[in-house]
Amino acid sequence: MDAEAIEFGTDGWRATLDEFTEERVGMVSQAVATSLRSEGTEAPVAIGYDAREHSRGFAERLARVLCGNGFDVVLPERDTPTPVVAWTVKDRGLAGALQITASHNPPEYNGVKFVPGDGAPALPETTERIEANLAEPDPLPEDEWGEVSEEDLIEPYLDHAAEVADQFTDDVDLSGLTVAYDAMHGSGRGVTDELLERAGADLVRLRTERDPDFGGGAPEPEAERVADLIEAVGDDADVGVVNDGDSDRIGVVTPDRGFLDPNLFFAAVYDFLLETASGDVVRTVSTSSIVDRVAEAHDQSVHETAVGFKHVAGAMAEHDALMGGEESGGFGVTSHLRNKDGVLVALLAAVAESDESLDARVDRLLAEHGEIHQNRVSVDCPDDRKQGVLADLEADLPESVAGQGVADVSTVDGFKMTLEDGTWLLVRPSGTEPKMRIYAEAGSQERVQELLEAGRDVVEPLV
Repeated sequence: MDAEAIEFGTDGWRATLDEFTEERVGMVSQAVATSLRSEGTEAPVAIGYDAREHSRGFAERLARVLCGNGFDVVLPERDTPTPVVAWTVKDRGLAGALQITASHNPPEYNGVKFVPGDGAPALPETTERIEANLAEPDPLPEDEWGEVSEEDLIEPYLDHAAEVADQFTDDVDLSGLTVAYDAMHGSGRGVTDELLERAGADLVRLRTERDPDFGGGAPEPEAERVADLIEAVGDDADVGVVNDGDSDRIGVVTPDRGFLDPNLFFAAVYDFLLETASGDVVRTVSTSSIVDRVAEAHDQSVHETAVGFKHVAGAMAEHDALMGGEESGGFGVTSHLRNKDGVLVALLAAVAESDESLDARVDRLLAEHGEIHQNRVSVDCPDDRKQGVLADLEADLPESVAGQGVADVSTVDGFKMTLEDGTWLLVRPSGTEPKMRIYAEAGSQERVQELLEAGRDVVEPLV
């Protein structure tokens, strides 16, 4: 079986089902077994899976190969959010986990990601070692095989998540708060809503039935895909939350703003946590500087990383940060798990709402720190040309952009040019598509568009 089709990117290997086959999944499982054995690891491995049609079958394939290599396997009773599996690994001291999921991709995709023993995203050196060990399954003699135990991973997680929320308030009590929850037919159903209901909230449930086809779309938490959630918040609910297919990301809906900009949500939740705790914050280079302003107001520091939560997770540990996040809706709390967790953060969002409405908190933060607007565009660029574009840009960086001088340049991920008026423009290669990404942030949408157009004028001639 050809292993060249298997490539671990930013968050595991994903492919359409014509390439994501049982044979290749078996090769990934063998590679993980070989890698763990080379490290001298003998602890059990968790294997989770999302709500897609074939995910349970792929998970069982992973389990057979790992057991054949002598590892005991912990398999969930039902499809389970990725953060639940990741936390289980950390909590129980397991060797790691394999999670079958294509996250927010459409139903014709599936994928697999490896979670190391600390529950954080796998670093490149780990996934490169897995890729180097890809091979056909090579089982041990049958008397050396491991065993599979099928367990409920959700109940222990729910108890723990409630305890984490208790760290930031005297006593979590959401009585009188109505939360609309949209599972998008994914693995958050019966988990995120259950956690909120146990905390006392009244629930309006949307798309909480398992549908392997996700209603015919992609389980992506973005404004155009959550019209019913927005309507529910307008009608009855105080706040709305939505998870993606494997519930590691979150979107939030408020009565005044509709689908809340994830940058503003990040700032609001961090501001809420800082009422009872202290700690720095980690954000990606493409995430809004409104988070920086909240940190500065509380005498905390900001640590900027490249795009990708594995970079955020590393900085969360290095700086003992309170939380980390990214503008695509992935957030984590260090004391809980250095990984994205849309389940726990949904509870924190509701607790923050019960303390002070998110709309009021965002209004206050913008009044204190100024309006923030952000957007991005993409320029088609072949993968083999991306580094050349960056090299050409480095050789001839503009001294000004859209009428403002360049005051500072960060090369954490691509080139981020901060202008003299405090606005910024970021140019970086996409890690998943043949495109260059151009991001801009400013005090008005009009200025953002000016910056994006200027950025496009800089990048397009270099492609």
